Amino acid sequence: MPIPSFYPLPDTLTMMRELISCPSVSSISPDIDMSNLAVIEKLAGWLEDMDFSVEVLPLKDSPTKANLVAILGQGQGGLVLAGHTDTVSFDEQLWKSNPLALTEADNRLYGMGTSDMKSFFALVITAARRFSVSDLKHPLVIAATADEESTMSGARQLAASGRLQSGRVVIGEPTGLRPVHMHKGMIMESVHVHGRSGHSSDPALGANAMEGMHEVISEIRKWRAELQQRFQNPQFNVPVPTLNLGRIFGGDNPNRICGDCELHFDLRPLPGMLVDELLAELQPRLNAAVSEAALDITLKPLMKPVPPFAAKEDSEIVAAAEQLTGVLAESAAYSTEAPFFQGAGLDVVILGPGNIAQAHQPDEYLALDRVQPMIDVLEGLIRRFCVA
Repeated sequence: MPIPSFYPLPDTLTMMRELISCPSVSSISPDIDMSNLAVIEKLAGWLEDMDFSVEVLPLKDSPTKANLVAILGQGQGGLVLAGHTDTVSFDEQLWKSNPLALTEADNRLYGMGTSDMKSFFALVITAARRFSVSDLKHPLVIAATADEESTMSGARQLAASGRLQSGRVVIGEPTGLRPVHMHKGMIMESVHVHGRSGHSSDPALGANAMEGMHEVISEIRKWRAELQQRFQNPQFNVPVPTLNLGRIFGGDNPNRICGDCELHFDLRPLPGMLVDELLAELQPRLNAAVSEAALDITLKPLMKPVPPFAAKEDSEIVAAAEQLTGVLAESAAYSTEAPFFQGAGLDVVILGPGNIAQAHQPDEYLALDRVQPMIDVLEGLIRRFCVA
């Protein structure tokens, strides 16, 4: 017999449809960056109808972006069900269906955010509506963040705000209904080599920044090999930290000595590797690489780093997720908002119905056979941490 719903809200697929119809792209490129307020307002309305106490928290310096915190019940402990409201950008021409419309076909639900991760909120609300406030001995909190796909500024600000007092968090990123208890971090840096331009016919007239960058790249590759010798974790499919040289540009003409050259790289540290220590180690090595060439180097972040994450070994929420899914927790190569919530003293697991292979792809979808199992797991977590 289905468990009765206490609240007359739209059904699960209707909620998904309405959330997906609201474009909420976040990007470091201002020309494609969008507000997430339409998504936040829909969630706020539904949760207020369910007697949640709802607070919408605008981001600092971003009036068109906001987080949401909704609380049902009172007391200590309880459970936070968290996710982000934004998506990456999309090229509609590459989609077989409208990315901003929920399309059901082939036992799949297609649409932007079905997997990563607007659909999670519809499943959370479906699970939560089975409980009234009188059922809860500990609070149930639903948290929605902005800008996870760009700067993670929403999670950074929410974690620092002190508004999440409950001890356990589930982040509904696409894990294929398999708990994730650790992931790598993300450091994106720019290396700028400053030289002196001049006529190419006489190298003594300048200092070639592009040739200096050649030495810099050699040193970064050497450093990468050393890091991969020093740090290894067999729990990851790629058991070493990775460093990708992603973009390089400099100079303006073949007959002119290159005065400036810039490189962008991406470093994915393992749990236990400290961001500040890594960057402090790299800077003097780069300086030494060009010390004899009359060049200067600037190392600066392209975005604030995301630390690696590892749940504590005796994590209650990881153990509960393993029991309810029947799957042992595993690692992930991508980064999430988990380290920010953990940094606020919360016990975190990453668990969602989508598949990471569908994230950021044309024709993103959520398999229909993941919907009810995820709702069942969420109900089980609410019963364990808010009712029992």
